[in-house]
Amino acid sequence: MSQLLTARQAEELHKAMIAYMTAANLPQSCAALREELGESISVEDSTLKKYEGLLEKKWTSVVRLQKKIMDLETRIAGLQTELDTATPTSLSRKNQDPVSWLPRAPARHDLESHRQPVTCVAFHPIFSSLASGSEDTTIKIWDWELGELERTIKGHTRAVLDVDYGGPRGGTLLASCSSDLTIKLWDPADEYKNIRTLPGHDHSVSAVRFIPSGAAGSPMSGNLLVSASRDMTLRIWDVTTGYCVKTLQGHSAWVRDVAPSPDGRFLFSAGDDQVPRLWDISSGEPKATFLGHEHVIECVAFAPTTSYPYLAPLAGLKKPPPASSSAEFVATGARDKTIRLWDARGNLIKTLVGHDNWVRALVFHPGGKYLLSVADDKTIRCWDLTQECKCVRTINAHDHFVSSIRWAPPLIKDSNGAAGANGSADSATANGAKDDPNAASKMSIRCVLATGSVDLKVRVFAS
Repeated sequence: MSQLLTARQAEELHKAMIAYMTAANLPQSCAALREELGESISVEDSTLKKYEGLLEKKWTSVVRLQKKIMDLETRIAGLQTELDTATPTSLSRKNQDPVSWLPRAPARHDLESHRQPVTCVAFHPIFSSLASGSEDTTIKIWDWELGELERTIKGHTRAVLDVDYGGPRGGTLLASCSSDLTIKLWDPADEYKNIRTLPGHDHSVSAVRFIPSGAAGSPMSGNLLVSASRDMTLRIWDVTTGYCVKTLQGHSAWVRDVAPSPDGRFLFSAGDDQVPRLWDISSGEPKATFLGHEHVIECVAFAPTTSYPYLAPLAGLKKPPPASSSAEFVATGARDKTIRLWDARGNLIKTLVGHDNWVRALVFHPGGKYLLSVADDKTIRCWDLTQECKCVRTINAHDHFVSSIRWAPPLIKDSNGAAGANGSADSATANGAKDDPNAASKMSIRCVLATGSVDLKVRVFAS
């Protein structure tokens, strides 16, 4: 005993033991202990009161600490696994490089105010505003840096299915679409006033996206918007006039999602007919179809040019395509629980298996090395394109199905200012200029992403 406890600690323990045995009505044991200790310890009745319950408290504290230690050991084991699967590059940069940054739990902010499942999220290209749409018919605008609700926008009469920021230079708008068959345009500069409603679709409007600058017919403006609908069509709108300028027909069922290429020349869409289509916007004709999924396709995405060096080897190419070509690779996620990577000609180059339920949304890391996905299995999964698309991180993101994920758009560091966040980085190449070898350094990747879920929450993950 003397080797472990000091004389004072031993005395405290003996007194606590005598107090415990007295309280537990064990007079014989108590007397035996007192006799063995002899004159080395004297315990008065007043002293016993002081030590009552001390032994029990110490005991329960030890149990709690043991549980805490076990939890920490589990956490350490998980972090060690992450380190073991990390790329040497990311290790050497100590995760300070935004190109290698990946989200981790817990989220920085839990944003709660919606009364029904959250269906979509979108970041303002310049300010720290985040929009979320919900089945409760509202759109909510949050400050994602502060984690505060700024305002609630009402106007739709049924579920809001998608939101997106974009629009003409210097005039960012928020577009939303709904099961009420309409698309609405809101002006963030005028307290999100509803400035236009676009009717025309014959069924629910599932997705809406601004087409970046460089689009055919309007190379220097971002005034075009594309929508996908359950009426089996895609429609292209001029947001300055409110007119539908083109209707794309070819899908044989509900079109769930649509994505424009970074230079605005192509569209990629998919849905219930399980056959994604790549469209040439200028002609309005399908350029390629993609066969392989075995269930409804929920989401589509264009690979950024930064991912070409990692996707090219998977596609069997000796060197990556030029950065001036913005529609070389695409990704799809479906209810068959898989994610598929394709080249622009419709050839399947990789199938990513790992999610345990429907894949709901996809986003490529702006740095190009990763693809992130969310699903009804409540997780975010991070796929490393440099390691044969291995899943290198799984985050338990929500308490229910995860419906959406968006990455905060990068800021452009050049003299054009933040307006470039709307897509101006691609306008030079779209207009025939040479590739800028320093383009990547001019892009400031924001290590921020948001997810929406059926658990009514929007979560913001940030470095």
